[in-house]
Amino acid sequence: MSTTRETVLDVLKSISDPASDTDIVSAGIVRALNVDGGNVRFVMEVGASLAAEYQTVKEQVEGRLAELDGIGDVSVVMTAHQAKAPPDLKPAGAPKQSGPERVPGIKRIIAIASGKGGVGKSTVSANLACALAAQGMKVGLLDADVYGPSQPRMLGVSGRPSSPDGKTILPMRNHGVTMMSIGLMTNEDQAVVWRGPMLMGALQQMLTQVQWGALDVLLVDLPPGTGDVQMTLAQKTIVDGAIIVSTPQDVALLDARKGVDMFNQLNVPLLGMIENMSTHICSNCGHEEHTFGHGGVAAEAAKLGVPLLAEIPLSLDIRVAADGGAPIVVTAPDSPQAAAFLEVAKSLQAKLRE
Repeated sequence: MSTTRETVLDVLKSISDPASDTDIVSAGIVRALNVDGGNVRFVMEVGASLAAEYQTVKEQVEGRLAELDGIGDVSVVMTAHQAKAPPDLKPAGAPKQSGPERVPGIKRIIAIASGKGGVGKSTVSANLACALAAQGMKVGLLDADVYGPSQPRMLGVSGRPSSPDGKTILPMRNHGVTMMSIGLMTNEDQAVVWRGPMLMGALQQMLTQVQWGALDVLLVDLPPGTGDVQMTLAQKTIVDGAIIVSTPQDVALLDARKGVDMFNQLNVPLLGMIENMSTHICSNCGHEEHTFGHGGVAAEAAKLGVPLLAEIPLSLDIRVAADGGAPIVVTAPDSPQAAAFLEVAKSLQAKLRE
């Protein structure tokens, strides 16, 4: 018999909160509880100064839940937040924050970003990952777009990642790409309602607790904009470069410039820009039209002194392939639509080998 959400909550309510006279549910420690059959997942958001005490609570929670009938996998992520000091006021003798580090086993990390949503960043990420894998590289894809994770659908991956020891997570794999996404840890129609510390904790877990293995490159599909996920990635992890995806119209380019400026501030090299939905060719008459304008990204790349990596057409075939769980470079590698992605992969592979 499957464990219900109410049964799990009853167990959690029986566990005392170290920082108050109540239980961990009433204290607001338990966040984003998801009970799916026998699988239980949630976040414990705690104060940084009490991290050691809550580690004991976390172990107690895992032990109590494991005793329930019908329990399969229990995943508890603990994130710690700190109270902010007043501006320009730092405690005397405070240790300096360690700089970004390499993820063991991963040679290079490339961020795929956009200034705004809806420009096709995730479609580009999926196709580029498969194109690199087709050229013999060991490729990983981290879907860090926590509010709109789409890589499980685009890569045709379903099911829950397993954890052999309760600490490490085994990623999923398809089309030669090793993939991890927050979308695999939640129901497809479930919203992720998380604050900054929870986002940062989840990103750190997906980077360091996933058994990525030996990879030539890990592509990170970032959420749109310039927020917590982007900052955490660059501050905690050595990112070897970023690619900005934008459509050609002025509104998208305004936001793309903010993305470029963000990576400059974070000291992440910009590898180039991709113009998506660059042109549309009518499948009936062959007429070519530039629905969103044309050349805007090329002009911006020239202004910044970075390469224009590709101009990707607005094509029904690309959309249908992505919705079907196999990117266009997999389903039709010899098509004109796939050619642009494959060219980007070749130039990126050459750059990574420099």
